[in-house]
Amino acid sequence: MSFRGTASGGLAMEMFQVRYVLAAAKMLNFTKAATDCNVSQPALTKAVKTLEDELGAPLFHREGKRVLLSEFGRSILPHLQQIMQEAHATRTLADNFRLLNQVPIRLGVMSTIGHVKLARFLAKFQRDYHGVELEVSEASVQELKNRLEQGDLDLAVLNPLEGLGAAFRVHDLYSERYVVVFAPDHRLASLNAIKLVDLSQEPYVDRLSCEMRDLVMGVCRERNVSLYARFRSEREDWVQSMVLARIGFAFMPEYSVTSPELLQRPLIEPAVARTVSLASVPGRPYSPATAAMVRAAQSFDWPG
Repeated sequence: MSFRGTASGGLAMEMFQVRYVLAAAKMLNFTKAATDCNVSQPALTKAVKTLEDELGAPLFHREGKRVLLSEFGRSILPHLQQIMQEAHATRTLADNFRLLNQVPIRLGVMSTIGHVKLARFLAKFQRDYHGVELEVSEASVQELKNRLEQGDLDLAVLNPLEGLGAAFRVHDLYSERYVVVFAPDHRLASLNAIKLVDLSQEPYVDRLSCEMRDLVMGVCRERNVSLYARFRSEREDWVQSMVLARIGFAFMPEYSVTSPELLQRPLIEPAVARTVSLASVPGRPYSPATAAMVRAAQSFDWPG
């Protein structure tokens, strides 16, 4: 690696020369500096002397085996240190870029999160970091927590509910309301918003995998709202298909509704919402690719 400039009349400074000078300045002994640089003492001495000749001034005063920095050497030393630091920074950037294309990101996604909004983020990330490989798997909140702790996942997109505690680092991405979804000709279509009491005795499709199901059912009991579950499923596609087949309505997060034929209205009195977050394990170092995804998620223009 060479640094060239015109101010000194076409000076060519090699990185090994910079390294040898910095070692000699630290040790104040060419023999020890050569050992530190893993070269012979004559090779180090020659390289330093060559650089001094090119610079036109001595960097060191020799006193037998002992050397001292000259006044010129002291003045140029900070510049040589900066050159070495920039070289290290350049190498780190190059290594990180190379590693981006070698280590896939293992991303876990809570099974009830709608894929459309998340897919837009992942598509942009792939465009910005086209060499990064991504492995996505779906699971429940508890499964995602377990897999993060065990090191089987790098990141997880989930609803932290009451919080994940100090064992996880959480960055909120977006919030979404719960809505009521139903077929186009349902009687609820005439309403602009739906109160929970409007749904009493109404047939509905139960989303068994919903992480907020217990909360919604608890509110129903508190308000004496009786719901008749005509169909139950853990699969989001089945739930929406059965709603569209006029089996009943369903409660769903607004960004999880993927069927364009379904109608939806916001749930009010009470309004229910959830937060979707990116979780990881604090203190565990990110791979370059994972670090890039965390930065991208924090700067992405999420809905809502």
